[in-house]
Amino acid sequence: MASQILPLELIDRCIGSRIWVIMKNDREFSGTLLGFDDFVNMVLEDVTEFEITAEGTKKTSLNQTLLNGNNICMLIPGSNGPED
Repeated sequence: MASQILPLELIDRCIGSRIWVIMKNDREFSGTLLGFDDFVNMVLEDVTEFEITAEGTKKTSLNQTLLNGNNICMLIPGSNGPED
């Protein structure tokens, strides 16, 4: 019998590791997951923000950031972002 894992359990297993977060707008974040809540609001540290514009991709380094779970489109555990 195949074991099943719930989505919040999978995210919980990613705490302390790198994660790539793709937002609904033209922004992506890569950082170490510190924690999250039931609404998938996330706190990341050692963050790189990627903003996709017509001129190209703008990178910004941040110490910590809080992401609103309502705007998260996709999570990629173990990735360092679009350059990975």
